[in-house]
Amino acid sequence: MTTTELTVKTTPIPGLLVFRLPVHGDARGWFKENWQRAKMTALGLPDFGPVQNNVSYNATRGATRGIHTEPWDKYVTVATGSVFAAWVDMREGDSFGATFWIEVDESVAVFVPRGVGNSYQALADGTTYTYLVNDHYQAGKVYPALNLADETAGIPWPIPLAEAEISEKDQHNPRLADVEPMAPRRTLIVGAKGQLGRALQADFPDADLVDLDELDVTDPAAVAAWPWNEYGVVLNAAAYTAVDAAETPDGRIVCWSANATAPATLAGLAAEHRFTLVHVSSDYVFDGAQSLHTEEEPYSPLGVYGQAKAAGDIAVGLAPRHYVLRTSWVIGDGKNFVRTMQTLAGNGFSPTVVADQFGRLTFTSELSRAVRHLLDSEAPYGTYNVSGSGDVLSWADYAKRVFELSGRSADDVTPITTAEYAAGKTLSPRPENSALALAKIEATGFVPRDSLEQLEEYVSAD
Repeated sequence: MTTTELTVKTTPIPGLLVFRLPVHGDARGWFKENWQRAKMTALGLPDFGPVQNNVSYNATRGATRGIHTEPWDKYVTVATGSVFAAWVDMREGDSFGATFWIEVDESVAVFVPRGVGNSYQALADGTTYTYLVNDHYQAGKVYPALNLADETAGIPWPIPLAEAEISEKDQHNPRLADVEPMAPRRTLIVGAKGQLGRALQADFPDADLVDLDELDVTDPAAVAAWPWNEYGVVLNAAAYTAVDAAETPDGRIVCWSANATAPATLAGLAAEHRFTLVHVSSDYVFDGAQSLHTEEEPYSPLGVYGQAKAAGDIAVGLAPRHYVLRTSWVIGDGKNFVRTMQTLAGNGFSPTVVADQFGRLTFTSELSRAVRHLLDSEAPYGTYNVSGSGDVLSWADYAKRVFELSGRSADDVTPITTAEYAAGKTLSPRPENSALALAKIEATGFVPRDSLEQLEEYVSAD
């Protein structure tokens, strides 16, 4: 008994994979690599991170386990004997009710994604099969199940069910028409009350929403009590953005807690619970010496805020499934630079505005759209720059345009230098150049909108 090539085959059920395993045998018996992470992930097996190994022994031929659905991924193989295995997709969506079956012996392994019902019928006495799962079993929880004789599934059991050994409970499982499909793992927005959090709610209308008063990610007790395993995506829109206050003794502590410790905690949870972590970063992780910042540029923060954000980026980068969206000059629903300029213009003031810091505005609606795109397109995990596109301008340039859109003359805005603005104030150092290179996210199919076009829409919407 010898097969030499590890292969994988897809099935009518999305995500259900069948592996053919090399089995090496002689007169003494056989040997196989039952699960081989590197080889199998290279062939398309998700790196599903098993945490528990279960073994099921069937004493007699005909023992049949009901069609059970669990909220975890499972990797099934046979140790002795053989089973007829059947699966029914019990997940919400177009594939609900799709079926697949196959005989499984020592040369076959099957990856079963979360929400796909599975059943096994022993074809020999003393059959043992084993399975890896990536979440711990919790007694007392009830998950969807399906009657073995369901007509719509039409499973061709080799041993008629009337002759099979079936538990009393499995004999009374519902038909497919009465099964409530298993919903996908939910999305959580952390920092839902902020400018970005509010924008994300439009693109993720079914997400659970929390802010500091509902969930403090810096509080170990609150973190321990939260049901993280129920989430497939966590969007971290929470941040400490008082750049100048971060330079004070008290502000420094709060800034590091929110911008470094909290993201590090979320990264650890993402690894443990297998959710995708989306985190928003800042141009302040750079010193601004480069005219255009790429994702590969080394960190070089000038102040406490930038240092804390850089630390948060590094921590999130350790999560197996993560997106870091590095952005600049964020404008959304709430207090911001554009709203301030509109107010000044409307009240007859003529401000002085810094003219030697350069970048592009990023509207929260655009940032949220980028998050939605990266998740929906399943773009490679990693860091992506996201901002508006178009010309790189100064704060004074944008202020002049806001004044024009507000019916005032651009000449009513007086350009000044950063040094002039900072005279007599305690301020955090600012990067001179904040413009971000956008080629990486554009390569995923995302087309950033022009900042000035969005600015006009934003101002005229009032």
